[in-house]
Amino acid sequence: MQRRTFIKALGVATTLTPNIAKSARFKATLRYLRPPGALAEEDFLARCIHCGQCSEICPNRCINYFGLENGLTSLNTPYIIPREKACILCMKCGEICPTGAIQKIAREFEPIVTKVRMGKAWVDTSLCLSYQGKTCGVCYRACKLPDVAIYVRMLEQPHVTDKCVGCGLCERSCIQMPQAIRIIPNYG
Repeated sequence: MQRRTFIKALGVATTLTPNIAKSARFKATLRYLRPPGALAEEDFLARCIHCGQCSEICPNRCINYFGLENGLTSLNTPYIIPREKACILCMKCGEICPTGAIQKIAREFEPIVTKVRMGKAWVDTSLCLSYQGKTCGVCYRACKLPDVAIYVRMLEQPHVTDKCVGCGLCERSCIQMPQAIRIIPNYG
């Protein structure tokens, strides 16, 4: 009986394999971020050697690696899903990257604000509690760059500035489901 079950499972797996490979050829469907200091997507993909050092050094453990779920061009490259775990801007990934796919950026205010471009936060005012008359401000308090990347007004309504680096801490902390603030990635 076990042999029969195994052979059936093997048949199903070989039938699905071409479909998995076929879907892996299509364009990316996930919304993800590259680590801070990552080069433009095409240059990043050309330089990344899939060594895994950026993930190993990340103290927040927010850097993961793509399998086939995002297409063959992204295979084994680092990414961050901010809703799962956001970047804390420690900048260690750039310090350890051996190829410069992730640029070295000093962990200081000015270099981070001017050189890190993971994405930019966007507020859906129809979902945000503060825009519905209920004071929240959780995204503002989570931000590493308060009053620079994001500021609040009446009822702690968040307003994102051009200085947002897209780390995802605001998205990660949002208490709304679906989240009212999301990072729009800077790749493409």
